[in-house]
Amino acid sequence: QVQLVESGGGLVQSGDSLTLSCTASEFTLSRYAKGWFRQAPGKEREFVASIGGISAWPLYADSVKGRFTISRDNARNTLTLQMNSLKPEDTAVYYCAARKTYTPSTLQDDYETWGQGTQVTVSS
Repeated sequence: QVQLVESGGGLVQSGDSLTLSCTASEFTLSRYAKGWFRQAPGKEREFVASIGGISAWPLYADSVKGRFTISRDNARNTLTLQMNSLKPEDTAVYYCAARKTYTPSTLQDDYETWGQGTQVTVSS
């Protein structure tokens, strides 16, 4: 069964940086579009960022634009989310997701494979 495994979460202070990584167990997934979503306590899961299969077409939520950067290393099956200038409102469980097309999407329902999530907590 294909798996996505996130890592890199933790507890940081406001203004700090953190890098999340997501590794796919199946090499074929490395060619397809991937995204990051997050779910804060008591809220619905929301889109954060996504990237196309050849590192093209990065998309960002307005709330993270200019602070977060999504990138991928297809040779290493790895997706990365560099998060700078973190704010307390960025506190959430962050999920990596993959879809079997090359075009990124902001919609959760477009993604077939999900990781278990990694907790990011930003203290003020």
